[in-house]
Amino acid sequence: MQSDVVASRSAEHRDSRESKNGTPPLDAVSLGIIEQLQEDGRRPYAAIGKAVGLSEAAVRQRVQKLLDQGVMQIVAVTDPLTVGFRRQAMVGINVEGDTEAIADALTDMAEVEYVVMTAGSFDVLAEIVCEDDDHLLDVINKRIRALPGVRSTESFVYLKLKKQTYMWGTR
Repeated sequence: MQSDVVASRSAEHRDSRESKNGTPPLDAVSLGIIEQLQEDGRRPYAAIGKAVGLSEAAVRQRVQKLLDQGVMQIVAVTDPLTVGFRRQAMVGINVEGDTEAIADALTDMAEVEYVVMTAGSFDVLAEIVCEDDDHLLDVINKRIRALPGVRSTESFVYLKLKKQTYMWGTR
């Protein structure tokens, strides 16, 4: 199991604009703390403090503030294959009517790990993590396609995951 920090800002958006929750842009020290935690989510605050030039107590306060503001989360990231989920897929969904209602319904499904409303060939993309092909078929056929307003779906089954990182926001 790997521990990572998910920062909710990309480098190109670190300017004078406020984030979605109204917090001011992050300073270099906060970004440094996030980067340290992205490398190792269990890194001691004292070690982070040495790297960014703060005391352990100051790092602890900054981390808590970043968590409270929703800027980042410290989570354990698992490999789905090692915990019994043998099938992953990205599902492109075309919608008639309210795209946001479909996106909201998808977020309530336990198997759906990622939902994004898009412009282009699909209205919504959803990443699905399932135990096997039968489970995936059930989720797509009986639950996603059954949602009122879903016009069509296209599934992209993952054969092999080559790269997955959570390092956005600091590099």
